[in-house]
Amino acid sequence: MSPAAPRLPALLEALGQRAPRGMVLGLDRVREALAALGDPHADVTAVHVAGTNGKGSVCAMVESVARAAGLRTGLYTSPHLSRFAERIRIDGAPIDDAALERALSAALERVPAPLTFFEALTVAAFVAFRDAGVDLAIVEVGLGGRLDATNVLAAPLCTAITSIAFDHVALLGPTLADIAREKAGILKPGAPVVLGPLDPEADAAIEAAALAISAGPRLRVARAERGGSAGEIAAGRAGEIAVARAGEIAVARAEPSARATRVVGPGRPALEVELGLRGAHQAENAGVACGIAWQLAGRWPEVERALPAGLAAARWPGRLERIDAGAGQVLLDCAHNPHGARALAAWLDEEGPGAARTALVFGAMADKGWGEMLQTLAPRAQGRLYATPQGRAAAPLDALQAIAPGEPIGDPRAAVARAIEVAGPGGLVVVTGSIYLVGEVRSALLGIAPDPVVAL
Repeated sequence: MSPAAPRLPALLEALGQRAPRGMVLGLDRVREALAALGDPHADVTAVHVAGTNGKGSVCAMVESVARAAGLRTGLYTSPHLSRFAERIRIDGAPIDDAALERALSAALERVPAPLTFFEALTVAAFVAFRDAGVDLAIVEVGLGGRLDATNVLAAPLCTAITSIAFDHVALLGPTLADIAREKAGILKPGAPVVLGPLDPEADAAIEAAALAISAGPRLRVARAERGGSAGEIAAGRAGEIAVARAGEIAVARAEPSARATRVVGPGRPALEVELGLRGAHQAENAGVACGIAWQLAGRWPEVERALPAGLAAARWPGRLERIDAGAGQVLLDCAHNPHGARALAAWLDEEGPGAARTALVFGAMADKGWGEMLQTLAPRAQGRLYATPQGRAAAPLDALQAIAPGEPIGDPRAAVARAIEVAGPGGLVVVTGSIYLVGEVRSALLGIAPDPVVAL
């Protein structure tokens, strides 16, 4: 703790005490709190990003590009892996203790009504961005969109929806169209919209929502295709691979082991980039990030020029992140729903060492689609170790064993230690199923003293 932030421990404790209230959707409390603080969000130029999966990666890419262009950036995401400060970043780094103390003091002590944990952090983020004088804030939706606390943004420069899949159905609705309509609640009149590849049902629901409020123009990312070798893409000989149609962003990636990606937008020359983030799915996320950047370039032309450097430099911890654990290699991935598990499975099929040399450490929240996730991932590992994430009720270990035989260890650290033995020399330990599981393991491997786990 820095000497300039003596009250931060007490503020963080007070913040944590609000976690048991859970997620309370609605905007009235947040608007009232922001009004009491002079509406700091009104002073922030922002990009607003929703989506079932991929929104964090897209936010990280856009932030990296904007920073490479020389802009002062703010980034608001959730949840954290180790420390609360990770949720509010200034110029790519977690907010410092003194600034976090000021922002939390405002959100917890100077507002008329008690806020939930997530609402308080959202208000604190807007205070921090105003105080830091950021040029651009990239704001990730927490849950859904329409009633998410971040949706107090009235006039974002651009909005984006990365993907629509089944998650949080009790809150967002049982169909893809229901979920899409909730996420489309972030669209604003006149604000450009960038959409990742969507199923027709979800796309139609978002299109109807956009037309109803005159949001747009709209750019859609086509599903990525593999387009040949990295050399072909770098040489620009893959024109047939990614050719943009009107209103479309076309993306293609190189062979599995490469991160070379080609992105083509309407009326723009092909962009060949090397992505900093691993995984075939990141090509489509890069397409969304490019679409956002092209909108930002209307105000800051340097943003478009910074795309190659920014996309190459982007990092997003806990997403196909490799860590050398001394006795073995550990891959951390925050896949926490079936859609994310399929993306991880695709990476393992293309770039993993094979099931015989892979050990899976899996744990999930009970309210997630853990059965489908495990069915997807279990065949890709020779050994399976089951752990219990912190945060809220977890999937029972015996239920996981009933789907795929494995060792019910419980403690995540012990599970990773055992998995390293199972994978053997040159093998790979994959830790996945829950963001909170990944955060706990990552903190232990890197020697980070974590803040309490809050499953919000």
